[in-house]
Amino acid sequence: MREKLRFLGLDVHAETIAVAVAEPDGEVRSLGTIANREDSIRKFIKKLGATEQLRACYEAVRRVSYFTGS
Repeated sequence: MREKLRFLGLDVHAETIAVAVAEPDGEVRSLGTIANREDSIRKFIKKLGATEQLRACYEAVRRVSYFTGS
């Protein structure tokens, strides 16, 4: 059985994060923007469902210490 992964793309800006998702069937769609705050990110990720089937990547120059732990 193939794993049904969802891919989450995050384009990180100083105040906001643009979010998009690629579904297992290949559909790609924008999910809008969220505030660039740790609590906003955690709340958003929780809404997406099971994290075991979620893979994420981000594009950013700085201000992502809560993603990397540094």
